[in-house]
Amino acid sequence: MADSKKMEALEKRPPIVVVMGHVDHGKSTLIDYIRKSNIVAKEAGGITQAIGAYEIEHKNASGLVQKITFIDTPGHNAFGAMRARGAKVADVAVLVVAADDGVKLQTKEAVKCIKEAEIPFVVAINKADLPAADIEKTKSDLLQAEIFLEGMGGDISWQIISAKTGKGVSELLDLILLTAEMEELSFDPKGETRGVILTGRRDSRRGVIVGLVVKNGALKKGQYIAASNAGGKLKLLEDGNGKAIKTLLPSAPALVIGFETIPSVGEEFVSGDDEKKIAAFITRPDVVKPSIQRKEEEREEAIFVVLKADEAGSLMALKNIAEKIAAETPLSIVEASVGDIIENTVKNAPIKNGIIIGFRSKVEMVAKKMAEIRGVPIITSDVIYDLEDSISKYLKENKKKEPPALEVLAVFGTPKKKEQVVGGMVRSGIVKNRAGFLVLRDDKEVGKGKIKNLQSGKNDVSEVSEGKEAGLLIEADLPVVKGDKLVFGNKEGI
Repeated sequence: MADSKKMEALEKRPPIVVVMGHVDHGKSTLIDYIRKSNIVAKEAGGITQAIGAYEIEHKNASGLVQKITFIDTPGHNAFGAMRARGAKVADVAVLVVAADDGVKLQTKEAVKCIKEAEIPFVVAINKADLPAADIEKTKSDLLQAEIFLEGMGGDISWQIISAKTGKGVSELLDLILLTAEMEELSFDPKGETRGVILTGRRDSRRGVIVGLVVKNGALKKGQYIAASNAGGKLKLLEDGNGKAIKTLLPSAPALVIGFETIPSVGEEFVSGDDEKKIAAFITRPDVVKPSIQRKEEEREEAIFVVLKADEAGSLMALKNIAEKIAAETPLSIVEASVGDIIENTVKNAPIKNGIIIGFRSKVEMVAKKMAEIRGVPIITSDVIYDLEDSISKYLKENKKKEPPALEVLAVFGTPKKKEQVVGGMVRSGIVKNRAGFLVLRDDKEVGKGKIKNLQSGKNDVSEVSEGKEAGLLIEADLPVVKGDKLVFGNKEGI
């Protein structure tokens, strides 16, 4: 009986949707079309990006008007990080696949992320209006990727669309609502108020501004609010149109002012009238800090990075990208913060091996000029995948090149005076005849010398490249032994 009463108290709530897919497949175009073609979203203006979500009203074929909330993440990197924090952000996902390109690596990564989040999804086959569009091949690609569409042995709903012209978009929204209907989404208006943090930034005028969405209960002005690493009292609530409101119900997004510090994106929050109970939810204060600190012996090789983003969600996505790159490159994050790239950002960036990376952050002219004077590169973009490519390209072009080096594999005869014949493998670069070298033993410098004659395959040569064996007549100030490393400066003499 108690369960029955509890069920009767529940109310239906609109679905929260995330759009994912490969960067060039029209995900952003679809989001923009839906937003601009909707009356509610039109009124919102620029507030959508600040909240990190927007709400639309869709009229289906039978004339019924229903609401849908779309969360605007920088990509599956950020969405995955949100999911990893334990909060179920979205109820339904839309996987966008281009009909002229098929399934790509990022498509598969998006599907993996959706499945790990354990949410249903629908497929939007986009760019159907292009001459190169091949719907059947795209469906076959999806089947190969174990995405089983309806009519092809599976139960995943799909719709052919053109995000550019809007063809099929209304039918796609119908599919989203139908999928959400199957999930029986509901909330308890009198239950504990909980939701998810979508964005966070600090405004010089208004203080900490947070974008969020409620999943249960009702968020009210004047209540206390807390995520695991931040809390405060709600001073102001603004809906998606920038209008001040007193109460926010699921699943509408809103901006709130009242947090004392910026909460982490993807964190679950709670709210209520009991200050002590809500404050107890804060378990990890001041968790935001630089990461990937290198050991002392690695610091000489490291590139020191300052990360800046327009808001907390963007910063989280940027940190994820940097940490992925750092797994293969000596990269050290010395600062990661929300805001524009200003004069102090450049002043605080290391001059030696320093770089500033901004995601959706503006660069002040003074900062740009100072960076040029100090020789600190600034890389920025509003597209996370473009930024990832730019960072990788920069690191590749500026990677500290290994000097030419040879590992001594054999020593022939005994040294005569200071001369000696050795054989070895060129491990890096190009070893040139008559080049000077340092002798490293157990990674420590023990002597120096020069090549008097260089051979490859019993022939005298002027140089030997990486990966090839060489024979050398050397002159050194100590006997060279097997296992020594000769590091060359490619200059004649010692």
